[in-house]
Amino acid sequence: MRGTVTLDHNKLEELLAETKAKAVGIAIDEYLRRKKIEKIKSLKGKLKFDLTADEIRHRER
Repeated sequence: MRGTVTLDHNKLEELLAETKAKAVGIAIDEYLRRKKIEKIKSLKGKLKFDLTADEIRHRER
């Protein structure tokens, strides 16, 4: 898919130490990573666990 965007020239120059496609891929990966972190953080206090973190960590599989 193709699209047109306006970017800060200085930031673009720094990012383009790689190819344009790779730079955009890196930016997309970082955006998705941050969205996943936000989703995980939004669950704080909403989940109930019967085991402690130590019990889970040392539990046999």
